Amino acid sequence: MRDQIVASRRKTREIDVGGVKVGGDAPIAVQSMTNTLTTDIDATVAQVQRLESAGADIVRISVPDPESAAAMPEILSQTSVPIIADIHFSYKMALASLEAGVHGLRLNPGNIGSRDRVERVVKAAAERNISIRIGVNAGSLEKELNEKYGEPCADAMVESALRHIHILEEMNFSDIKVSLKASNIPMTVAAYRKLAAQVDYPLHLGITESGSLFGGTVKSSVGLGLLLADGIGDTIRVSLAAEPEEEVKVGFEILKSLGLRHRGVNLIACPSCARQKFNVIETVAELEKRVAHIHENIDVAVIGCVVNGPGEAKEAEVGITGGYPVHMLYRDGEKAEKIKQDKILDMLVEDIEKRAAAKRAEMDADQEKS
Repeated sequence: MRDQIVASRRKTREIDVGGVKVGGDAPIAVQSMTNTLTTDIDATVAQVQRLESAGADIVRISVPDPESAAAMPEILSQTSVPIIADIHFSYKMALASLEAGVHGLRLNPGNIGSRDRVERVVKAAAERNISIRIGVNAGSLEKELNEKYGEPCADAMVESALRHIHILEEMNFSDIKVSLKASNIPMTVAAYRKLAAQVDYPLHLGITESGSLFGGTVKSSVGLGLLLADGIGDTIRVSLAAEPEEEVKVGFEILKSLGLRHRGVNLIACPSCARQKFNVIETVAELEKRVAHIHENIDVAVIGCVVNGPGEAKEAEVGITGGYPVHMLYRDGEKAEKIKQDKILDMLVEDIEKRAAAKRAEMDADQEKS
């Protein structure tokens, strides 16, 4: 059994977002957000569908104006993944989104107007069993908190979150999840740890405005990894200046690396060196493309030589190790057959697809029995 570095999951309440459970014992959900104009219905629907295909459990859509709110019913009718409406300042956009049938709201109750307006939104959400995410961001803290603390910091973020939570609790509303995002990793981690010790609401994790595909992936992996290893976090969004599908891919890779979710092929590959007997980097890049459609969890090892190759291949369901003049294919930890260079990719893909099909069939059979 592999060593366990992840702490026991923090115990939280469980909420429902369009049929996806968040918190409690539910799997950690992966989210992303559209970057199309919401008023461009075709483009938005297409992007939501791509996100769903990539594995997104939940998708968030910004609703900044009446025209965007008017587009939501049609968007919802053409998509099947749960949709959260992202609301800032306007209680009317929140009400319109709820009327359209969204599965969740992201807003801060303290900045959408008077208590009467907040109560109208909360009442409408409660009537529809719709949850609300309180989204605290270090870049948009209340003026008085910035003055109190002198600058954005973890304590200011936590105080802001508790203020918004209190508003909803006063209205007997508890279908809440909370996020405390900053681009500064230590600040973000400290804020989540502080709040996790004070409330039992599920937490949505993210390092906001983390940067490019490369830089943002590194920052998000570090920040989210620290929290997830602490047992903190019930749903995540990796914020990248890249196509939203990349956020989903990175999110799953973070969870897979900690053993918290299992989706798709898990590639174990060496960085390559002068000992390699085939081009590992090119092989892995092409293999990743050819098995991107597979959702079943399959461990695959691609190792360029026989130094570490046999050991890694024995731990994987299917693996290849470089040799001369031919390479060795492993199946379920055992040597299976020797293969030539030009057959590596085709044989790996064929084996992976067969295993995926078998796992799908087994899952379908189990579902029929239940």
